[in-house]
Amino acid sequence: MASTTTERALTGPLVGLRVVEIGSIGPGPFCAMLLADLGADVVRVDRTSGAALVGPNADFRTEVMHRGRRSVAVDLKHPRGREVVLDLVAGADILVEGFRPGVTERLGIGPEECAAVNPRLVYGRMTGYGQDGPLAQAVGHDINYVAQSGLLALVGRHGQPPTPPLSLAGDFGGGGLMLALGLLAAVWEAQRSGRGQVVDAAMVDGSALLAAAFHGFVSNGTWDTERGTNIVDSGAPFYDAYETADGKWLAVGGMEAHFYADLLDILDLDPATLPDQNDRAQWPRMKQVFADAVRARTREEWVTRAAGRGCVSPVLEVEEAWVDPHNVARGTFVEVAGVVQPSPQPRFSQTPARIDGPPPAPGEHTREALAAWGIATDRIDAWEAAGAIAQTTSDNPQKGSRAR
Repeated sequence: MASTTTERALTGPLVGLRVVEIGSIGPGPFCAMLLADLGADVVRVDRTSGAALVGPNADFRTEVMHRGRRSVAVDLKHPRGREVVLDLVAGADILVEGFRPGVTERLGIGPEECAAVNPRLVYGRMTGYGQDGPLAQAVGHDINYVAQSGLLALVGRHGQPPTPPLSLAGDFGGGGLMLALGLLAAVWEAQRSGRGQVVDAAMVDGSALLAAAFHGFVSNGTWDTERGTNIVDSGAPFYDAYETADGKWLAVGGMEAHFYADLLDILDLDPATLPDQNDRAQWPRMKQVFADAVRARTREEWVTRAAGRGCVSPVLEVEEAWVDPHNVARGTFVEVAGVVQPSPQPRFSQTPARIDGPPPAPGEHTREALAAWGIATDRIDAWEAAGAIAQTTSDNPQKGSRAR
């Protein structure tokens, strides 16, 4: 791996890894955030137009996926803009980009140009439909990608349209997380071969992989493709969320026989009055029985009653999750520059990860980051004078984080 600068007290298992992130939205920044959280030195290449928009009212602290890295503002369409990126690439282990196929090639920073200055570079490409195929040049959003993979058709309640699962399955799980895994695998391989490679991550492909188990269930006939009729898709009465007396929600999960018996006991339901647990024809009627039972007490009463039983949980609102005693004890959420956000995951016993500061304003670290990566001051001066790069300042509060 390329050596890292000693100017930053980075921590985590990826200390020493250098990453160039070509600024984008969604899965690309999520991937770069994961790497930065774990200690990689990530430089984000933002547009100079973004740097020009920075003003006294600009607040980039809530761009949580941009946390923990430095931003340089580069005009990639400027005749010398590509020089900036290629100089960074020369000292990098990874490049991450999220343009449609062919765009970085037209900008002069495609895989071939980058490999020419750094043969060990791992070149990560994040798209919706992949680098080839009939839809390679198509545009879309998370919902389009999870629809294409078949995942969206599986999510939703009985008799209702497919329900978008936020942007979790396409952008973040099937996209950014899958790309991060691929990049680290390719870096590992490059240590042996001395050669980098292109990692082609597509959100259609990744979201399909996330649903691998369910494709198998459909193939062997154990999954009903009618939404909301299976155990874990809200079809089962013993695996769902129900409204409580105080208008909050309770999650119940009693699949196995002993958990189901516990659940009935907690809800004061007599098994002799109910159909067999797995009689799917009776599930709609049983769901009404469960709903009526849960509505008899408040959420807190149910949580107290079910303590230690393992099949009942409160459905916490986001703000409640921040201050939940278990989450607080684990440091699941931290506060960075006044913004509460999830802490780096997973946990490491020898090389703990942390967030190295709040999200930067575009161009906040242009000169600092370029110099830290070994680029000569006169070269930086020339780029700035020519308009290929831009430097701005930020009103972001002091860097650092604290557990909640």
